[in-house]
Amino acid sequence: MSSEKLTKEEAKTRFEKMVSDITRPMTHHYGLNVWIFVLLMILSLFGYAYFIQVRDGLGVTGMHDYAAWGMYIANFVFFVAAALVGMLISAVLGLSGQKWITPVSRIAEMIAVAFAMIAGLVIVFDMGRPDRVLNVFIHGRVQSPIVWDLTVVTTYTIISTLLLVLPLIPDMAIIKKRLTNAPKWQMMIWNMLSLGWIGTPEQYKILHRSIRALLILIVPVALMIHTVTSWLFAMTPRAGWNSTVFGPYFVTGAFVTGVAGVIVAMYFFRQNYKLKDYLTDFHFDKMGKLFVLVAMVYMYFNVNEFFVPGYKMMEGEDHHILTLFVGSWAGLFWFAQIFGNIIPMFLPIFKFFRKPMPLMIISVLAVLGAWIKRYIIVIPGQLHPFLPVQNVPDKFHFYVPTGPEIAITLGTIGMAITIITILAKIFPVIPIWEVAEEKGIDKETINE
Repeated sequence: MSSEKLTKEEAKTRFEKMVSDITRPMTHHYGLNVWIFVLLMILSLFGYAYFIQVRDGLGVTGMHDYAAWGMYIANFVFFVAAALVGMLISAVLGLSGQKWITPVSRIAEMIAVAFAMIAGLVIVFDMGRPDRVLNVFIHGRVQSPIVWDLTVVTTYTIISTLLLVLPLIPDMAIIKKRLTNAPKWQMMIWNMLSLGWIGTPEQYKILHRSIRALLILIVPVALMIHTVTSWLFAMTPRAGWNSTVFGPYFVTGAFVTGVAGVIVAMYFFRQNYKLKDYLTDFHFDKMGKLFVLVAMVYMYFNVNEFFVPGYKMMEGEDHHILTLFVGSWAGLFWFAQIFGNIIPMFLPIFKFFRKPMPLMIISVLAVLGAWIKRYIIVIPGQLHPFLPVQNVPDKFHFYVPTGPEIAITLGTIGMAITIITILAKIFPVIPIWEVAEEKGIDKETINE
């Protein structure tokens, strides 16, 4: 809370400028049409590729009898990882009293909602018969980790959506009074989500209690979502997957992915939405330090993942590890380790690399490294079965994604970015009322 004492006029002037700055991109955003056009092209390519897959079956992909999970499942694990950042920023840091996360929290929640929603869809795209998706709900067995995963993903998506919507209530009341020239459909959304907010002490009390309850509830759900996802792999004896460390390993890896994703989004909104006064160098500095912390924890589990099986070198594990370290997968493996973990752990220690531009570049590489890491978790382990691969076509010895597979994967990423774009167009990416309170503006001025 700001210690600066403002006069009534100063508070009103500062608040009106804040509202103007934060809401301007919602009504005047140059370049948005070009951005939407690019996203529509990606989604059109996705639609055509998925039509081909539905028409001709999964045979159009690179998946086969041995590599039955391919790029889609790697993408699913990546989306689940990125979605976990909503819990880290809003819940863990928020409940611990870190006030600096206030301008960042809504961006994190938007990412969490978008990526959690698309994570569920990716599973449908991986199905050869998407028309039978309801059978998972109707005939799903409690013994199946797939059912557990579906349950926690759905629950996390619902809670994340509520955590995005509830803090928006006061902002909707503020915006609808000022952006009266907005389209009718947008005014309708703002009016509906404001829920009759007038800023009474009782309303604030209910709102704070509700948000706090959700922040507490989302922590175990978020830990479960990635732990259960790890169980999809770890509950098999397959080399590369048979690990007791996969649960916490996936969770810590998700924190690194999520923090990197938020930093990239922060930089984009800061530059394109002209929000340098709200997403400041101070916030990037703090995110850089957080990046170092989560990357250090992730490094510990990375070492555990390979040191223990490497020390024992059981049959199957030896071939898998050597293939990753010095074999055919070494290029992707070391790219993921260097850019997805080692660089984020060391470079942001130095203040220069915690500035917006250097930190954004590191984060982009970390996101790419995180996606590749999921890819090499999913694919190589399937190509080293217990029985020799014999009497099958030569292509079964490898996995190479096809054009339709790549197009559908890019399309899912495009979907997530589209959802974030729409949310950022309809709603302010910076929490107006929370930031105003942090700057010492009283509730009476906020709710005028």
